[in-house]
Amino acid sequence: MSKVERKTRETDIKAELEIYGKSVAEIDTGIGFFDHMLTALAVHGGFDLKLSCNGDLSVDGHHTVEDCGIVLGKALAEQLGDKSGIVRFASAYIPMDEALSFCAVDISGRPFLVFDAEFSDDKTGAFDNCLTEEFFRAFAYNAGITLHIKNVYGKNDHHKLESIFKAVAYALKNAVKRNESGEVVSTKGTL
Repeated sequence: MSKVERKTRETDIKAELEIYGKSVAEIDTGIGFFDHMLTALAVHGGFDLKLSCNGDLSVDGHHTVEDCGIVLGKALAEQLGDKSGIVRFASAYIPMDEALSFCAVDISGRPFLVFDAEFSDDKTGAFDNCLTEEFFRAFAYNAGITLHIKNVYGKNDHHKLESIFKAVAYALKNAVKRNESGEVVSTKGTL
């Protein structure tokens, strides 16, 4: 279990993450749809996640969403340690009704994000759809992972977003599975 706290003038966040959990999520960011997406990430990733954020939502959701990505990325990095004993690579296609999204992950120590998704509306509930990319960038860079995310198609933004978060969840779930050797999967012998 990793515990990460981060307090700035814009947000106050407390998170606990167990990547080999029982899909238990307790999320309160003040943005209902974002809570729903983080819950999907935990449940479909097989993680236990407790996260609370008191952010400056009177400004907008940007600081809350981005800073939650920072904290979750740091928590994942802490859980992975030297990255020995995990599969490392994984990918997933996940449908949500008419929408289909793809994620490929490399738990490499080399942070990178490729994000390819367009949304029809500015918001889903109180969540600014454009913040999806900001969240995953902060998450990937602080976790030290490479993430490729693509919404292949879809019409309903809620469905597109949910398929994205679930695709990331399933890719991460498979990438952190234990490998047979218990060693770091790298030609270098280290990540």
